[in-house]
Amino acid sequence: MESRAIKIKSPKNSKISISVIPGHFATNHSHVNYYIDMTSIKHRHAMAYEAAATMAMRYENNTPIDTIICMDGCEIIAAFLAQYLAKSGIMSMNDKSDIAIITPEFNSNGQMIFRDNIQKMVWEKRVLLLVASATTGKTINRSLECIKYYGGSVMGISAIFSAISEMGGIHIDSIFTSSDVPNYQTYLFKDCPDCQQKRKIDAIVNSYGYSKI
Repeated sequence: MESRAIKIKSPKNSKISISVIPGHFATNHSHVNYYIDMTSIKHRHAMAYEAAATMAMRYENNTPIDTIICMDGCEIIAAFLAQYLAKSGIMSMNDKSDIAIITPEFNSNGQMIFRDNIQKMVWEKRVLLLVASATTGKTINRSLECIKYYGGSVMGISAIFSAISEMGGIHIDSIFTSSDVPNYQTYLFKDCPDCQQKRKIDAIVNSYGYSKI
């Protein structure tokens, strides 16, 4: 499977790249025709640093941020992003701010929760939601509902890759979009053409990685 990988550089920053593998893949919510490998962006500091710098440009001069809520293992990017947003500058909206970085838990029912000691970092705070990828938008919608429940105000949504442009009336600012991946397609399970033609699934995938079948 890895031999089919294609490297794609971001049109926003040539120092950032992803590998995409064509095939038949199943996510929690859909079937897709590409697995998008974001391992280096999330786990290698040099590319995570570049990703944060690119994301920060959208917010640093016009959006106050108190808390970054991370999904999909994006904590390294979030730390660099907070550093960029809090840097001193004439136009900076977050000059010398102490931005919190938190990740929700999931209870036994699969619901997103924040423990009592973390809730104060969400309640009446201006929140930036950071995700690795968005295909159908269900994870983002679930996150928005959770943040609203705990009293936070979402000021923006950032993603490494997004196949959708907005959710809940909020623009999704992403480093890569589906237009960067040739013929990227996502389907409901019942509408997947590979399933209809009885082609086997190559792997189960999510924002953390893949497991071959």
